[in-house]
Amino acid sequence: MGTAAAPGSYMVNIKPCISSSRKMLVSSMVNISTENKEAPWTRLASFSNISSRQPFLHRITSKPVKFEKFVTRAMSEASDNKPLSGLPIDLRGKRAFIAGVADDNGYGWAIAKSLAAAGAEILVGTWVPALNIFESSLRRGKFDESRVLPDGSLMEITKVYPMDAVYDTPEDVPEDVKMNKRYAGSSNWTVQEVVESVKKDFGSIDILVHSLANGPEVSKPLLETSRNGYLAALSASSYSYVSLLKHFLPIMNQGGASISLTYIASERIIPGYGGGMSSAKAALESDTRVMAFEAGRKHKVRVNTISAGPLRSRAAKAIGFIDMMIDYSLANAPLQKELSAEEVGNAAAFLASPLSSAITGAVVYVDNGLNAMGVGVGSPIFANLDIPKDD
Repeated sequence: MGTAAAPGSYMVNIKPCISSSRKMLVSSMVNISTENKEAPWTRLASFSNISSRQPFLHRITSKPVKFEKFVTRAMSEASDNKPLSGLPIDLRGKRAFIAGVADDNGYGWAIAKSLAAAGAEILVGTWVPALNIFESSLRRGKFDESRVLPDGSLMEITKVYPMDAVYDTPEDVPEDVKMNKRYAGSSNWTVQEVVESVKKDFGSIDILVHSLANGPEVSKPLLETSRNGYLAALSASSYSYVSLLKHFLPIMNQGGASISLTYIASERIIPGYGGGMSSAKAALESDTRVMAFEAGRKHKVRVNTISAGPLRSRAAKAIGFIDMMIDYSLANAPLQKELSAEEVGNAAAFLASPLSSAITGAVVYVDNGLNAMGVGVGSPIFANLDIPKDD
């Protein structure tokens, strides 16, 4: 489970540890801030020039480009007594479990922050081998700067659970994994056991977030991927969501919401994104639609997925060309700016809130519009077209 394979996604595993007084936050307004940022990027010949071994090497020109970074923040206020106005994202009184948080720079962390800013109580699940480092970093204050919410307070994580979403029950865990020193000292980390622990500790949850993926052969083209590598990618990246929702649904309150993270490789060719990961993301999106029907009819829970653009997270760096993917997006997306994790977090907060009460079974694109493009505008064939771009 060592190679996280989707931009901004993480493998999950967790262990009980961090407990803190719950802070009820009032989510209210929206604040828009704009800052200029210099970002070097390369104009690419075309999207089809990406190769699995040398992606994005067919370049035409390279020059620094100014672009605007627009960040919309879900705001919170310190007082629960202040009346809300407008259409706030209000998650006060809600409890969220985010599976797949292992550090402070991925989409899982950003989603946790946005949910916390809207007033939700935060529980997280961390992959067992990453648990000690994550908890130690939290205790030592290494994440304090990243924990700052829009109102100046710090995001509180009520509890961290050890978890490995590849295993549904204790009986599914192979002996070599049980004896692995990276799992020593942790217990109750299969999906079933984590849900039982959450039920015992808190009774129920309202929001479930699946922010994890793993493809041990992600660097291999699909035709060079082994059966075991392919099935491992599907198990960790798509079936893990089915398992999590299946086990959490009995303790999810009616009107709750579940969210996962997908990637455009599910429906478009991204050379270099291999190992069966594109297949896993396609399965995840299909499962989202089916589970939306089943969970909606039986439990009145909504199920959606966010197709997020590339993010320079630690997990995404395992792919090997995340910087080039970001450069490509800057050059070709309708909105010429770098995507922030916070923008994905805020979209998740909306999907988890009553404001999206009629949205389920949807793939919501948060990628500066790159999904809508049919060609890469950096191709020399478009040289004579007057295509607006940042200079």
